[in-house]
Amino acid sequence: MKKKNLLSNMLLILLSVLSITTCAQNNIELSGQLRGLSGATVKIGYNKDGIFKTDSLKASNDKFIWRAESFDPQIISITIGHSGYSFFAQPGRISFTGVKDSMQTYQISGSQMQKDAVAFSDYTKSITELENSLRSGYKQATAEEKVVLDKKLSELEQQKEGLTKQFIVAHAKSYYSIYLITRRTGGGTDYKEVKALYSLLDESAKQTAAGKKLASKLEVLKKSMLGTQMTDFVQPDTSGKPIHINSFRGKYVLVDFWASWCGPCRAENPNILKVYNAYKDKGFTVVGISLDDKVTNWKKAIRDDKMPWTQLSDLKGWKNAISTSFGIQAIPSNLLIDPSGKIVARDLRGALLENKLKQLLN
Repeated sequence: MKKKNLLSNMLLILLSVLSITTCAQNNIELSGQLRGLSGATVKIGYNKDGIFKTDSLKASNDKFIWRAESFDPQIISITIGHSGYSFFAQPGRISFTGVKDSMQTYQISGSQMQKDAVAFSDYTKSITELENSLRSGYKQATAEEKVVLDKKLSELEQQKEGLTKQFIVAHAKSYYSIYLITRRTGGGTDYKEVKALYSLLDESAKQTAAGKKLASKLEVLKKSMLGTQMTDFVQPDTSGKPIHINSFRGKYVLVDFWASWCGPCRAENPNILKVYNAYKDKGFTVVGISLDDKVTNWKKAIRDDKMPWTQLSDLKGWKNAISTSFGIQAIPSNLLIDPSGKIVARDLRGALLENKLKQLLN
C-alpha cells in the first residue's frame, strides 16, 4: 500500500512539474536595458485573446522587465515618450538593449521570430524595393501607364510568392513562417493556396499554439472556398424577423458584409445599388450582413444609402456570428452565391461585380 501511495505521489508531482513547464513555455519575459531610460515610463502594446492591450512600466536604473502569460507569437510595440519601436516576439526570454534616444542602437536577442523576420526582409528586399519604386509613380501615371505598372506589379507579386514558399520550406519550424501564412487567412484569400503553404510547415510548428490557431483559421476559411455549399444561417432583419439565407435559393445572392462606420463600405454601396437595380429582375438580389452594434446607426445608414435589399444583423459588431463563421476579418467583403447555394465568387467590388453578373445573367 505504501509503495502504491509513493508511486501515486510521485506521479502527481511529475504531472505538476510538466504542467508548470508547459505553461512556462507559453510565457514571455522581456528584459530591457537602455542607457538614459531611468525614470521613464515604458508602454508595451500587444494582443491578448484578440484584444489589444497596453501595459505601463516605470524604468529603474535604466532597466525594466515585462512579463506576460500564455503569450502568442506576434508583433509587440514599445513606446517611450513620443517614440515607438516594434518587433516580433515569441514566448521565452528576450532582451532589448541600446540607448534610449538612439533607435538605431536598439538590439533584440532571444526572439528567433524577429531574427527570421529580418532574414525574410533581406531575402525579398530587391523585389520590395522594385515594388515601392513602381508604386511611387502610380498616382501620376496615365491610364495606359497604369496598365503596364499593374502588370509589372503582378509579376513581382508572383516572384515574391515563390520566394515566400522557398523561405517557409527553409524555415519550416519558425513562428515567423506561421505568421506569414496566418496573415493570408483574411478576406479574398483562396483556401487551397493557404492550405498548400500550411502543408510546408514542420509538424512541430503545427503542434504549437500558434500552429493550432492557424489550423482553426484554415477550417473557417474552408467554409468560404469557391464551390462550397453555403451553410444555412439565420439572423434578424431590421424589423427583428429571423431570415434564413436558404430562403433566397433560386437566385444569385450577394452576401455583403459591411457596417455604417466603414467608409470604404459606404463608398461601395452606390455600386451595389447600381447592379442591384440592373439585375434584380433577372434572378439577382443582395443580403447585407452588418457588423454594427448600434441599431440606430445601422438603420440610418440603410436609409441614407438607399439600400432596398434585405439587411440582417445580430448587432454584435465584429463578433457577428455569420461574419465570424466565415472568417471575415476586414470589410467591405462579400460572397456571391449561385441559385443552388454554392459560393461562386468572393470580394467582387465595382466593375468586377458588374462584369461577373453580366457573365452570369446576360
